[in-house]
Amino acid sequence: MTGYDEQRIAALLRLLPPPPAGWAQAAEELPRARAELAALVAHAEADAAFRARVVADLESALEAEGIDPTPSVVAALRVQLDAG
Repeated sequence: MTGYDEQRIAALLRLLPPPPAGWAQAAEELPRARAELAALVAHAEADAAFRARVVADLESALEAEGIDPTPSVVAALRVQLDAG
């Protein structure tokens, strides 16, 4: 980056408004959520009966695993399960 040093970038960043509270919370929760979803996909890949139950009713399977079946989570998992 030409013309900007670390102090100038820091000064410009301080001028920005703070991010919405929901963004910070989501960023904190994302690593745990990704790990939970990866474990669910791995279980579905290793166990055909579990995979059939998950594919048949993904929302209920997520709830049973303690994962909130939001539309974005359901859509992402459908892509992963269809690819696997």
